Amino acid sequence: MRKIAIIGGGAAGMMAAAKAIETNSDCSVLLFEKNAYLGAKVLISGGGRCNVTTGIHDVRELLKNYPRGPKFLMSAMFRFPPEKVMAWFEEQGVRLKTEADLRVFPISDNGKDIVGALERAMRKGDVEIFCSTAVEEVARAKGLAHTEEGKFIVTTKDGRTFEVDAVVLTTGGNAYRHTGSTGDGYAFAQALGHTLTPLGPALNSLIVAEKWVKELAGVSFEKVRLTLADHERLGAFVFTHRGLSGPAVFALSSLAAHESISPQSPLPLTIDFFPDERFDSLDHRLVDLIQKNPHKSVLNLLDILLPKSLCGPVVLCAQLDSKLKAGSLTKEQRLRIVTLLKGLPLSVVGRSGGEEFVTAGGIDLAEMNTNTMESKISPGLYCAGELLDVDGFTGGFNLQASWATGALAGESAAGG
Repeated sequence: MRKIAIIGGGAAGMMAAAKAIETNSDCSVLLFEKNAYLGAKVLISGGGRCNVTTGIHDVRELLKNYPRGPKFLMSAMFRFPPEKVMAWFEEQGVRLKTEADLRVFPISDNGKDIVGALERAMRKGDVEIFCSTAVEEVARAKGLAHTEEGKFIVTTKDGRTFEVDAVVLTTGGNAYRHTGSTGDGYAFAQALGHTLTPLGPALNSLIVAEKWVKELAGVSFEKVRLTLADHERLGAFVFTHRGLSGPAVFALSSLAAHESISPQSPLPLTIDFFPDERFDSLDHRLVDLIQKNPHKSVLNLLDILLPKSLCGPVVLCAQLDSKLKAGSLTKEQRLRIVTLLKGLPLSVVGRSGGEEFVTAGGIDLAEMNTNTMESKISPGLYCAGELLDVDGFTGGFNLQASWATGALAGESAAGG
């Protein structure tokens, strides 16, 4: 009987176990999880609602949402795309809904239903689950007494050993460390000959040098254009006490995951508050407002275009007297205001440490078989999920990658 050890009971690991049993009901599957329960990160994703996947069903369009690894993911995504992921969970009794922004959630808005579906599928297939069981080492059985050539020995921290035919590493990255995702799998992969690409935080908030942002904490915008160094993103964001957060900021932080950012080496960021309006069109609109409201102060005039709390910082950055009458603005001063509305400058000095959702970087994809998720270096070793040098934007893309790569790894390991 073929025996498979899956190390890591998150999204990729649970799906790998379920799919391994679906593929080969005669194999024996062992799932090791160091937490007391499975799916810790799945349970808290989407604020506990669990953004299962995305409503984007065109795989080529879907892959545009992965800053790293889109080509590598193609085979896994075509085999287990969002609509098949949705169908699979529906078959397990979880009703899903697709919201207006194409994010997919269980109708219950409860991540426990997603984890429960995976647990039922594993129980049905007699997967042996070891919770509260941390793995100490994964090694080749070569040269060890009473073992078969080519097999693996999995050793747990409590001293138990398991001889298996295949190993699937699904331990996750470094993000959300309080969920047990502490990057253990990187060491296991390196011990078996793999190399890692540089690791960095992705999908995190940004900290800026400007102190006035704290006065805008909670002020949000549905659609702006953010530019950070050479990276650009259109979407929603919100000011925080220390900087910026929200979907567009998370995406931008992923694109710039390996950029050096510090108070000594800040990155320039600009905010275009009117991304759908040309500079000259916005200028004409401001001229019209000035002509209609010549006696308003510049501060109160801008209140027509912007949230009130943002008007002060814009006037400050434009180096204007807030009490200056709109009708007294010179052309140069007016154009200075328009320039700021189309590109308010900020200096990014840091990332919100420990708050990132995923890890950028991981096992070098050149060392993995994209069609099977099997290692090219250590046959019988499979890797899936965030452990790989793959990550996506917010919107269900990271879980979708975990389901797809986990499913392919489980099927391949069981069919080997």
